[in-house]
Amino acid sequence: MIEVKELKKSFGDLSVLKNMSLAIPKGQATGIVGPNGAGKTTLIKTILGLVKPDSGTITVNGTRLNGNWLYRRDIGYMPQVARYPENMRVRELLDFIKGLRDQEAVYENELIEQFSLKSELDKQLRTLSGGNRQKVGATLAMMFNPDILFFDEPTAGLDPRSSHKFKQRVADEKENGKTVIITSHIMSELEQLVDYVIFILDGKIRYYGSMEDLLTESQEERLEAAIAALMDKPDENPCENNSATKSESSYSQVIAV
Repeated sequence: MIEVKELKKSFGDLSVLKNMSLAIPKGQATGIVGPNGAGKTTLIKTILGLVKPDSGTITVNGTRLNGNWLYRRDIGYMPQVARYPENMRVRELLDFIKGLRDQEAVYENELIEQFSLKSELDKQLRTLSGGNRQKVGATLAMMFNPDILFFDEPTAGLDPRSSHKFKQRVADEKENGKTVIITSHIMSELEQLVDYVIFILDGKIRYYGSMEDLLTESQEERLEAAIAALMDKPDENPCENNSATKSESSYSQVIAV
């Protein structure tokens, strides 16, 4: 389970996360959506320990983040844009990460086969296409069989066949009870992969609930239209408290922000 309480983060004069609180239960597939600059990636990087919050607390599977890094062994992360050593070969990168994590790469060979990476293993990373770099990132995220998976715009650059295989794999992980968290601007993709939606606007949670409830209560058939309606809805309860759990899912009453 992931719990965030009263999280704040600013970069200079720019307030990015504004007293944000939420709880994501174990085994839930959640999509985080919002316009560019809403705070989605900052929230994820803060949970990963890549960004230090100004205040607030984060707990992952019972471990409170306070300089403790061992909780990351339970997490797989696929960034939107991965930066790898350009002269390193794919095989060398996989071995390097295995050495860093000191964990068994349970699904390494399976993922290499699934994403058709066998022919790429001896190529330098600088020579890979954007799509193949994404597939390397997906392999690194999932090969240690972590309980929590973060994917940030995961299908950007993937061809249709690879995108389909990735979605199949994520669906399998979801069925196996993994906690899956995805940020994406492709609403049709989220419709296939997640059950719950967190909508962030201006560093505040404006909605957190099931996708089914959101579609029903907004009287829309597609997630894109429902999110667009939320974006057009005025901030009815402006305040600093900005908390949400998955039980707060009424479209007619926007989560207090």
